[in-house]
Amino acid sequence: MSSTSRPPDGRRPRRVVRGGRPGRRASAAGARAAAPGRAAAGRAGEERVHPGLRLAAGYAWRLLAVGAVVYAAFKVLGRFELVAVAVFLGLVVTALLRPPTDLLARVVPRPLAVAVALIGSIVVVLGLLALVGSVVAAEAGRLVGEFRGGVGRISRWLEQPPFRISHSSLQGLRERISAFLSAHRGALISRAVSGANRAVEALTGAALALFCSVFFIYGGDRMWRWFHAQLPETARSAWERAARAAWTTFAGYTRGIIIVAASNATLVGIALVLLRVPLALPLTVLVFFATFIPLIGAPIALAVATVVALAGRGPVIAAIVLVLIVVVGQIEGHVLHPLVMSWAVQLHPVVVAISVIAGSLVAGVIGAIVAVPMVSVVWSVVRTLRAGP
Repeated sequence: MSSTSRPPDGRRPRRVVRGGRPGRRASAAGARAAAPGRAAAGRAGEERVHPGLRLAAGYAWRLLAVGAVVYAAFKVLGRFELVAVAVFLGLVVTALLRPPTDLLARVVPRPLAVAVALIGSIVVVLGLLALVGSVVAAEAGRLVGEFRGGVGRISRWLEQPPFRISHSSLQGLRERISAFLSAHRGALISRAVSGANRAVEALTGAALALFCSVFFIYGGDRMWRWFHAQLPETARSAWERAARAAWTTFAGYTRGIIIVAASNATLVGIALVLLRVPLALPLTVLVFFATFIPLIGAPIALAVATVVALAGRGPVIAAIVLVLIVVVGQIEGHVLHPLVMSWAVQLHPVVVAISVIAGSLVAGVIGAIVAVPMVSVVWSVVRTLRAGP
């Protein structure tokens, strides 16, 4: 409503508008009228973007976020590499010794069962290492002569068809190797000293792993119950399912890889003994530990055995050992892994290979060993949480 009044000085009356300014009301009405248009334009802009591109963009930034978290976790673990490796080894020992400890605890007190299981396993490992060392020491003198003769046989073999490498070229190669060793003797000594430091670190890590495994085996369930009680009630169910799936997968992988490694080492050991390859027992132990690196560990160890067979027994035995690499690889990939590991680790071989290579790039040999169980545990947790309670 509006009212007019003529002032006493005769000027035009001033119009008084009640209920707000007309310009503001008009602009508000125009904005409301333009809002549907802008919304329609926004929807049209979204429609111009292909749905697949929007989906890929959504996955891209999420993968970038996950990658950043994983990278940060690896950097933190790299700072505490010794502690992380010790805890990992403690979990491995727990996965191996917890079942026999539980069986012993039915007839003897649990502390005694833990002590018997740990001391017995330590005695077995140290006895195996002592046996390997005694074999190497006993065969050292004979092996030096065999390797010298083997180097001569390899040289004569390379001079013959199909290689036809001249004797002067091989002699020059030997001289260059000798000159390199003489020139870099100081660097080799420093590396040996640093290797001694690494040995001290390894002993420290082994002691910490043993210390952790004692408490994991004796009261790991009580430690988990304490941690579980600290969580919010709404998250306890999900954490319980995830932890159960993670431990089942990790323990299954650990026991499975031990079975696969023992099977590979047994086959290789029998073959090397029958072929009378020098250092058969140490090479068998090397194959056993190399199998802990899936897909590539056993072939690398058998390649070392091939070189030893070439130097000690000649090219024919080396060729047979080379065939053995293929046979053992086929048995491991098509028989042992499907039978032993399929129930614990459900990963495609491509994923296993990529995990091993990525782990080796990040943390060397330790990363190659740890990569596959870590990926297996993560995938098991994801599948369990997706399935719901």
